[in-house]
Amino acid sequence: MIYLIFGFLLICFTGIVLVGAPYVPSKKLHINAGLDLLNLQKGQTMIELGSGDGRVLREAARRGINCIGYELNPILYLVSLVVCFKYRKTIKIKLKNYWLADLSGADGIFVFLAGAYMKKLDKKMLSLKKPVKLVSVGFAIPGRKPVKTESAVHLYKY
Repeated sequence: MIYLIFGFLLICFTGIVLVGAPYVPSKKLHINAGLDLLNLQKGQTMIELGSGDGRVLREAARRGINCIGYELNPILYLVSLVVCFKYRKTIKIKLKNYWLADLSGADGIFVFLAGAYMKKLDKKMLSLKKPVKLVSVGFAIPGRKPVKTESAVHLYKY
Protein backbone atom coordinates (compact mmCIF):
# COMPACT_ATOMS: atom_id res chain seq x y z
CA MET A 1 0.00 0.00 0.00
CA ILE A 2 2.84 2.39 0.84
CA TYR A 3 4.35 1.76 -2.60
CA LEU A 4 1.04 2.68 -4.24
CA ILE A 5 0.82 5.89 -2.24
CA PHE A 6 4.45 6.73 -2.98
CA GLY A 7 3.93 6.00 -6.68
CA PHE A 8 0.83 8.21 -6.79
CA LEU A 9 2.69 11.07 -5.10
CA LEU A 10 5.66 10.61 -7.41
CA ILE A 11 3.41 10.86 -10.47
CA CYS A 12 1.53 13.85 -9.06
CA PHE A 13 4.61 15.89 -8.25
CA THR A 14 7.20 14.82 -10.83
CA GLY A 15 5.18 13.48 -13.76
CA ILE A 16 3.82 16.99 -14.32
CA VAL A 17 7.28 18.03 -15.58
CA LEU A 18 6.44 16.24 -18.84
CA VAL A 19 3.70 18.82 -19.44
CA GLY A 20 5.18 22.05 -18.15
CA ALA A 21 6.80 22.46 -14.77
CA PRO A 22 7.13 20.86 -11.36
CA TYR A 23 5.33 22.39 -8.40
CA VAL A 24 7.37 25.32 -7.14
CA PRO A 25 5.39 27.77 -5.00
CA SER A 26 5.46 31.34 -6.27
CA LYS A 27 7.09 33.83 -3.93
CA LYS A 28 4.99 36.72 -2.68
CA LEU A 29 7.43 39.13 -4.38
CA HIS A 30 6.83 37.46 -7.76
CA ILE A 31 3.07 37.23 -7.25
CA ASN A 32 2.77 40.93 -6.49
CA ALA A 33 5.15 41.93 -9.29
CA GLY A 34 3.23 39.78 -11.78
CA LEU A 35 -0.18 41.08 -10.75
CA ASP A 36 1.10 44.66 -10.76
CA LEU A 37 2.53 44.19 -14.26
CA LEU A 38 -0.72 42.66 -15.53
CA ASN A 39 -2.52 45.69 -14.13
CA LEU A 40 -5.94 44.06 -14.46
CA GLN A 41 -8.99 45.96 -13.27
CA LYS A 42 -11.73 44.66 -10.99
CA GLY A 43 -13.97 42.30 -12.92
CA GLN A 44 -11.38 41.41 -15.56
CA THR A 45 -10.29 37.78 -15.95
CA MET A 46 -6.90 36.27 -15.22
CA ILE A 47 -5.99 32.70 -16.09
CA GLU A 48 -3.17 30.97 -14.26
CA LEU A 49 -1.52 28.09 -16.08
CA GLY A 50 -0.44 25.61 -13.44
CA SER A 51 -2.19 27.16 -10.45
CA GLY A 52 -0.52 24.94 -7.83
CA ASP A 53 -1.72 25.64 -4.31
CA GLY A 54 -3.85 28.65 -5.31
CA ARG A 55 -1.73 31.40 -3.79
CA VAL A 56 -1.65 33.50 -7.00
CA LEU A 57 -5.38 33.01 -7.51
CA ARG A 58 -6.15 34.15 -3.96
CA GLU A 59 -4.06 37.32 -4.27
CA ALA A 60 -5.68 38.15 -7.62
CA ALA A 61 -9.15 37.55 -6.14
CA ARG A 62 -8.30 39.91 -3.25
CA ARG A 63 -7.72 42.56 -5.93
CA GLY A 64 -11.18 41.94 -7.41
CA ILE A 65 -9.94 39.97 -10.42
CA ASN A 66 -11.94 37.00 -11.70
CA CYS A 67 -9.68 33.96 -11.89
CA ILE A 68 -9.45 30.62 -13.61
CA GLY A 69 -6.71 28.25 -12.54
CA TYR A 70 -5.63 25.14 -14.43
CA GLU A 71 -3.87 22.42 -12.45
CA LEU A 72 -2.99 18.82 -13.38
CA ASN A 73 -1.82 17.63 -9.98
CA PRO A 74 -4.93 16.21 -8.24
CA ILE A 75 -3.48 16.83 -4.77
CA LEU A 76 -2.73 20.50 -5.50
CA TYR A 77 -6.12 20.82 -7.19
CA LEU A 78 -7.84 19.66 -3.97
CA VAL A 79 -5.63 21.90 -1.82
CA SER A 80 -6.58 24.85 -4.06
CA LEU A 81 -10.27 24.10 -3.79
CA VAL A 82 -10.00 24.22 0.00
CA VAL A 83 -7.78 27.29 0.37
CA CYS A 84 -9.66 29.24 -2.32
CA PHE A 85 -13.12 28.38 -0.98
CA LYS A 86 -13.56 31.86 0.50
CA TYR A 87 -13.20 33.31 -3.03
CA ARG A 88 -15.33 30.68 -4.80
CA LYS A 89 -17.45 33.37 -6.50
CA THR A 90 -14.42 34.80 -8.31
CA ILE A 91 -12.08 31.78 -8.56
CA LYS A 92 -12.71 28.71 -10.70
CA ILE A 93 -10.14 25.91 -10.52
CA LYS A 94 -10.05 23.24 -13.19
CA LEU A 95 -8.33 19.88 -13.05
CA LYS A 96 -7.20 20.09 -16.64
CA ASN A 97 -4.17 20.31 -18.91
CA TYR A 98 -3.79 24.01 -19.77
CA TRP A 99 -2.31 23.17 -23.17
CA LEU A 100 -5.81 21.92 -24.08
CA ALA A 101 -7.64 24.84 -22.46
CA ASP A 102 -9.40 27.69 -24.23
CA LEU A 103 -7.64 30.86 -23.09
CA SER A 104 -9.71 33.24 -25.22
CA GLY A 105 -11.60 34.67 -22.21
CA ALA A 106 -8.44 35.93 -20.53
CA ASP A 107 -7.49 39.56 -20.11
CA GLY A 108 -4.26 38.42 -18.48
CA ILE A 109 -2.36 35.19 -18.03
CA PHE A 110 0.01 34.34 -15.18
CA VAL A 111 2.51 31.51 -15.62
CA PHE A 112 5.54 30.03 -13.84
CA LEU A 113 6.55 27.53 -16.49
CA ALA A 114 9.78 25.66 -17.22
CA GLY A 115 11.97 27.37 -19.80
CA ALA A 116 11.80 24.49 -22.28
CA TYR A 117 8.07 25.15 -22.79
CA MET A 118 8.21 28.89 -23.39
CA LYS A 119 8.30 28.63 -27.22
CA LYS A 120 5.23 26.38 -27.12
CA LEU A 121 3.49 28.92 -24.87
CA ASP A 122 4.37 31.72 -27.31
CA LYS A 123 2.74 29.76 -30.13
CA LYS A 124 -0.41 29.20 -28.05
CA MET A 125 -0.56 32.91 -27.18
CA LEU A 126 -0.23 33.90 -30.84
CA SER A 127 -3.32 31.82 -31.64
CA LEU A 128 -5.54 33.99 -29.40
CA LYS A 129 -7.86 36.36 -31.25
CA LYS A 130 -8.04 39.25 -28.78
CA PRO A 131 -5.24 41.22 -27.12
CA VAL A 132 -4.01 39.66 -23.89
CA LYS A 133 -1.21 40.34 -21.41
CA LEU A 134 1.01 37.55 -20.12
CA VAL A 135 3.39 37.52 -17.17
CA SER A 136 6.01 34.84 -16.84
CA VAL A 137 7.91 34.27 -13.61
CA GLY A 138 11.58 33.53 -14.09
CA PHE A 139 11.63 32.48 -17.73
CA ALA A 140 11.63 34.72 -20.79
CA ILE A 141 10.05 33.78 -24.10
CA PRO A 142 12.85 33.12 -26.62
CA GLY A 143 12.86 35.60 -29.49
CA ARG A 144 10.28 37.90 -27.90
CA LYS A 145 11.21 41.06 -26.02
CA PRO A 146 9.27 41.69 -22.80
CA VAL A 147 7.42 44.99 -22.52
CA LYS A 148 8.74 45.25 -18.97
CA THR A 149 10.60 43.10 -16.45
CA GLU A 150 10.37 43.49 -12.70
CA SER A 151 11.78 41.17 -10.02
CA ALA A 152 12.42 38.37 -12.59
CA VAL A 153 8.83 38.62 -13.85
CA HIS A 154 8.43 39.37 -17.56
CA LEU A 155 5.41 41.12 -19.10
CA TYR A 156 4.41 40.42 -22.69
CA LYS A 157 1.54 41.83 -24.72
CA TYR A 158 -0.09 39.78 -27.45
